[in-house]
Amino acid sequence: MQGKRDNAAQVRRAFGLLDSDGPLFAVVSRLVHQKGLDMVCEVAPQIVAAGGQIVLIGGGEPQIEQAVAALARRFPGHVGAHIGFEERLARRMFAGSDFLLMPSRFEPCGLSQMYAQRFGSLPIAHATGGLIDTVDDGVTGFLFEEPSADGLRRCLQRVFRTFRLPGLLQAMRRAAMLRPSGWDLAGRKYMALYDRTAPLSPAVA
Repeated sequence: MQGKRDNAAQVRRAFGLLDSDGPLFAVVSRLVHQKGLDMVCEVAPQIVAAGGQIVLIGGGEPQIEQAVAALARRFPGHVGAHIGFEERLARRMFAGSDFLLMPSRFEPCGLSQMYAQRFGSLPIAHATGGLIDTVDDGVTGFLFEEPSADGLRRCLQRVFRTFRLPGLLQAMRRAAMLRPSGWDLAGRKYMALYDRTAPLSPAVA
């Protein structure tokens, strides 16, 4: 995972963070209420106190943009924020982070978690919508049931324990990177569903 370490170092430099061997958490998201950024802001002190760092990129509702910017000012060297979106930087964040924070209140599909998995960054997501379908809890990421800061905080206890177990962490990264996410998988699921339901359909004369 030398590539991930190199990318993490570049991300830390880009956001003005201190060098660290602790976990790097990323948020790549629209900054809107749906995405649960208020939960991230609430648990950030615990993440920093436990040795983690957070980088955030995105734009959206002014109130949430201001809260994210204030969080970065509160924890200089440990939290960095980029208001707006730069695809190249976002891709670097996927590649360099250890975990992706995605506590969406609802998420019909979601793409960031699949991008993160492809780069070996493990999603930490609220168990809703498409996140349930694409994140296998404890295998390719982490899910939490209660959409609240307390629910996220409890999940983060599992995350930090996993980070301290290099063998388990590497196994989960490999599983995430190898997880099928293309249309071939969707096609196979569709055909399996069709095969199950077709015999139940009335014959058409």
